[in-house]
Amino acid sequence: MTELEKLRKAKIPCPETGIEVKHTLCDICTPENHCGVDAYVLDGRVIKVEGTKEHPHNRGLLCTKGAANRDYIYREDRLKTPMRRVGKKGEGKFAPITWEEAYDEITRRLTRIKEKDGPDSVAVFSGYPKWYRGLLKRFAYSFGTINYGTESAVCFDATMMACAATMGAFCVPDLAHSGVHIGWGLSPHYTGYLSIQGLQAFQARGGKLLIVDPKKTPLAAAADLHLQIKPGTDGALALGIARVIFERGWQDQAYLDGHTVGLEEYRREVDKFDPATVERITGITPGQLEAAAELIARHGPASLHQSASPLTQHRNGFQNYRAILALLAVTGSYDCPGGNFPLSFTYNYQAAGFSTREEEYKNATKPASRHPRIGEGRFPVWDAIQDEFQVMDLPRQILEGTPYPIRAVLGFGLNLLMFPQTDYMRKALEELEFFVAVDLFDTPAVRYADIVLPACSSFERGELRVYPSGHAFYTNPVIQPLYDSRSDADIITDLARRLTPQDTLLCQGYEAFVDYALQDLSVSAASLKSSPFPVQVPEAGPPAVGLTRTQGLPTPSGKFELKSTLLEKLGVDSIPTYGEAFFQPEGGRGYLLSTGVRLPNALHSRLHKVPMLRSLRPQVMVDMSVEDARRLGLKRGDRVRLTTDGGSLVVEANPTSAVLTGTLHLFHGYEEANANDLLPADWLEPCTGFPAYKSIGCDLEPCLE
Repeated sequence: MTELEKLRKAKIPCPETGIEVKHTLCDICTPENHCGVDAYVLDGRVIKVEGTKEHPHNRGLLCTKGAANRDYIYREDRLKTPMRRVGKKGEGKFAPITWEEAYDEITRRLTRIKEKDGPDSVAVFSGYPKWYRGLLKRFAYSFGTINYGTESAVCFDATMMACAATMGAFCVPDLAHSGVHIGWGLSPHYTGYLSIQGLQAFQARGGKLLIVDPKKTPLAAAADLHLQIKPGTDGALALGIARVIFERGWQDQAYLDGHTVGLEEYRREVDKFDPATVERITGITPGQLEAAAELIARHGPASLHQSASPLTQHRNGFQNYRAILALLAVTGSYDCPGGNFPLSFTYNYQAAGFSTREEEYKNATKPASRHPRIGEGRFPVWDAIQDEFQVMDLPRQILEGTPYPIRAVLGFGLNLLMFPQTDYMRKALEELEFFVAVDLFDTPAVRYADIVLPACSSFERGELRVYPSGHAFYTNPVIQPLYDSRSDADIITDLARRLTPQDTLLCQGYEAFVDYALQDLSVSAASLKSSPFPVQVPEAGPPAVGLTRTQGLPTPSGKFELKSTLLEKLGVDSIPTYGEAFFQPEGGRGYLLSTGVRLPNALHSRLHKVPMLRSLRPQVMVDMSVEDARRLGLKRGDRVRLTTDGGSLVVEANPTSAVLTGTLHLFHGYEEANANDLLPADWLEPCTGFPAYKSIGCDLEPCLE
């Protein structure tokens, strides 16, 4: 082996090997976790990835998912060229066509549908990732449709709505000054790994950590107190903790008297949740309840991490979330050092300490529609707060045609597997007149498309990201788009030039959008692109903590609303409560099933076809307690049948001491055994329309097949 061969084998970047190191980001996770990546490139191909040490966010670290980026972008099922369907819907039979042919057909058919049934008969959808959403929402509005929706309709939006109805704004914890941190559903070893270091530093300086989680996780093992709660009963626990705090006189009465409304009614609700009642509902003993209340109230200031999905994806999830948020008021931990403080987003769901005009750009062309959005009228809180259609109602409206028909869907990363009772959505796609799928990979949804457009990865395009540190990063492509793929932003711009030529700003493309959003700042798309690393934005500054205590909160009352003015007007329970009437998941069945659990090597359905990651858990397995497995005579790998009101699946058993007796935890996103097939299509939270992925009655029996 020559010296050059040795250098290349070791992947040493230098002129002799021809290997270059180029800087980009990983967009596999949500925007808050887009880590910097060093891509080692040889002959136009990525041969290695590492974390960027100079990146202020991850500082050289990568999680399991990020380390698999090379395998991710070179997946065998990458879409390579635009295609037209030639078989029946669902067969996945397509013929290659050119981009011009694809655009011509899309233009012709969407124009015809718009002329015949109106622009609202076309639904525009965005899944993962989220980076192009500013363009896509404006495109939808410029086209004339009110029906723009995203996957956030099953995830993050519920967090926002609970905060809006209670404090008027999203809030985040001030961990650096907290005395106790409540990690409600916090599991950074599975997702959001960068917070692990902050939590370790917090504990090292004496901070107390309380974890509420139905599973024993690595973080739960490190906590001062772990409350292993029955899934979906979080509201009852929060109200029970509040009752103990009030009974002991540990509340911050000054904050409650001066900055809240609805205290008397809230106290009456809290009084219903005595320790015995809480234990019956949640499984948390009176001793644990007392310990949690004392930890929160006596070691403050208290901060709260409220993970979106674990708390809201229940049929009582919205009120559960509000009951948890109320603890911030009870302990006087809202908008103060060491508590939680309100935060406004800078760009793409991330706060960075400066303002942009993203929202102005997105909403400038919003049409005055004569139609309600998809789902409007079914979910009162969603209707009042959200500016998107509720995606969970899309299949119903396609199939029923009420209150008006949906003829076409333009779907960027539409994930069929995320829908409860997935066959219901399959049927909807079968009957849909026209479906355009934009995606990186051959997915179950793609197989129902009339036209397929291949998108490219974050390594093959440029995009803007902002970070809490006040940095902005505009990446440059590290390789050319693979095959005949194009970036989502370029696809949107190309379609805009054909379908919305009157919107000249939109037709200028993504970089024009970025410049519009940044116009009040001293940075621009061009200046950011010239830097290989994130740039500190001069206008960025730390959050102003404490302003709501003097200037009021952005709620109708100007106060922290224990009794929500908005919800009272909507005829919804205005006091945060457990909502037991909504939470009836067991239905006479033997187990409580959660279908939305996390794995450290996967994110929804995006990574199961990456061989390196799939090898870490190659089989679809349901986590069950050791006690339940022993009672049924089951061992790891035995096949079992799960049956719910929605359907049944055969998977493998995984006995573990990490879960409670009587509960089952099944990761989602496997095409061959889709967990969401077990959920009835109407298993939705009635206020928001959020699917109750994490709590449904289930039977389990050994499978003799």
